[in-house]
Amino acid sequence: MKIFLKTEDEIELMRQANQLVGKTLGELAKHIKPGVTTLQLDHIADEFIRDNGAIPTFKGFPNPYGGPFPASICTSVNEAVVHGVPNATTVLKDGDIISIDCGTLLNGFCGDSCYTFCVGEVSPEVKELLRITKESLYKGIEQAVAGHHLGDISSAVQDHCEAHGYGVVRELTGHGIGREMHEDPQVPNYGHRGNGIMLKANMCIAIEPMITMGKRDIYLDANDRWTVRTRDGKPAAHFEHTLAVRKGKAEILSSFEEVEIIEGKLY
Repeated sequence: MKIFLKTEDEIELMRQANQLVGKTLGELAKHIKPGVTTLQLDHIADEFIRDNGAIPTFKGFPNPYGGPFPASICTSVNEAVVHGVPNATTVLKDGDIISIDCGTLLNGFCGDSCYTFCVGEVSPEVKELLRITKESLYKGIEQAVAGHHLGDISSAVQDHCEAHGYGVVRELTGHGIGREMHEDPQVPNYGHRGNGIMLKANMCIAIEPMITMGKRDIYLDANDRWTVRTRDGKPAAHFEHTLAVRKGKAEILSSFEEVEIIEGKLY
């Protein structure tokens, strides 16, 4: 395992890349409504990222199970947990949820963030799943302090979600981030306090709870070899921030501010 501590100049460049991800998610929020296809959202994101001088890091990302990722964002609808492939046949409808994961490469550094959006009127039960998942992200971030252990983050996410009866996906994790989108260490959403490596100031990581309304079991869609779905067909939520570990309080480099201006703080 090789973990790169970032300089302050590098963290500033990472902030710029991550702020662009936040602005991209904010731009997408304007278009998320019944009748829109996930492919339309992908085109909007791709154009917005490139117009702002960056490259969408997801496009062409290699896949050990099949071909490279064909789009600029992941669009995971309802029971799709992560890595949903945008297409012309998936049309958003009232009551859906859609997790949009977005990555950018700007000035040599990566940004990565995800937000789960409501489409029209969503049931109170699903809104509660989104609220708890989002809360668990911030509970994990609270533990991302120099001197703590990786397991402190993992435990905070797991404990909060399981206390509400939700499933915590084991097979997919958060990760280190910097010049590469995926760097060491892996950041699981389950674990025990005090376990794992000790966190150091200027480590940069992405924390991303992937939480299911039902059981935590998942499978890989055989059709596109990318989309990961819940085995029981129940909805899943996914929220992600990129941050820099600090001595006192983690510094969140990505942002939901642009999304929440449009969405409101529904949960």
